[in-house]
Amino acid sequence: MKLHARSKGFLGYPLHNSILFGLISSCFLFLFLSMGIHLNAQPQIGGFQVDETELYAMTKQMSQFFSRFNNEEDRYGKKLLPDSPEYRNNNDRKLMLPHLFDKENPRTTSALKDYFIEDLTTNHEPNFLEFLGGRWYAEVSVTFEYKGKQVELLLFLMIEKEGLGSKWVLSNIYFPDFNKMFPVGEIAEREKHFLHPMSHELDFMNIYKAFRNPEVIEYYASKSFAPDYLSLFFFEIKSGRLKFVKINTLKFHIFQIKNWYFEISWFNRSGLNSGWLISNLMYINEQEKEPLVKFYQP
Repeated sequence: MKLHARSKGFLGYPLHNSILFGLISSCFLFLFLSMGIHLNAQPQIGGFQVDETELYAMTKQMSQFFSRFNNEEDRYGKKLLPDSPEYRNNNDRKLMLPHLFDKENPRTTSALKDYFIEDLTTNHEPNFLEFLGGRWYAEVSVTFEYKGKQVELLLFLMIEKEGLGSKWVLSNIYFPDFNKMFPVGEIAEREKHFLHPMSHELDFMNIYKAFRNPEVIEYYASKSFAPDYLSLFFFEIKSGRLKFVKINTLKFHIFQIKNWYFEISWFNRSGLNSGWLISNLMYINEQEKEPLVKFYQP
C-alpha cells in the first residue's frame, strides 16, 4: 500500500507522510511503555523486586508473631475482627502454628512440636499469648567496655504497666565477671564462716573475721541472701567503669503457656520460613518453671 503525499488528518486537516509516521510511531511507543509499566508493577525495595509471597510469609514483628500465634491475623497480614468466626479459631491455628517454627532446626521440627500444637488447640483449654500477660522476656546481647576491654553482657527486660500504657524495663542481667564474685560454695565451706551467737556480748569484736577473706564475705549474710546483679550493674554504670558500646542480638523467652517454654529468635533468610520464629521448645511443668523464671526476673 502506497502512502499519498497528503492524507486527511485529525479534523480533516491534511498531514504530511513524515508527520503521519511520527504519530503512528508515538502511538506504538506509548503502548509499549504502558505494557512495560504494567508488567513491572511489582513492589520494589531499593531498586530490587520483592517476592510478595515471601514478604507476606515473613513474621516481621513480635506483635505480628503474637497475632499469628493466636490466629488474630491471617498469613497475608489481614487482621481478624474479634466477632469474626476465624478469630482465634483453633482449626485455623493448627494450620498457622507450624509456620511459626524454625523449620531448619531439629529441636523445633520433632514430634514435640506436633504435641505442642495439639495441646494449644484443644477445645477444652486453648492457650493464647497476651502482650500484658507477664512472664515473657527480651534477652539483649550487648557489648560494653569494662576495665579496658570489650565484654558481652546479657540484659533481660520485661513489660511493665505504666498508667494507661506499658513500657519495657530492665529485670536482670547476666555478666560472668559479676557471677565470679559470688561463687556457689559448699555447705561445709559456708559453715566454717560464721559469727558466734554470743558475739554481741563481746561488742562484735570478732567481726574482723568477716573481712579477713573478702572473697567469702557473703557467707556472713543470711541464708536467704541472693546477690543483686542489676544493682551491681547500675553501680558500675554510674561509676563510669562500664560503658555501653553496641547491641549485638535479640531473642525472646516465653513462659506464658501452661507447661511449656519456648524461645523466639530472628531469622533473616530467603524463603517462606523467616522473621521471628520459635527456635527452642521445652515441655516443663509450672513448678519446674519457677527457678527458670527467676533467672530473668529475680
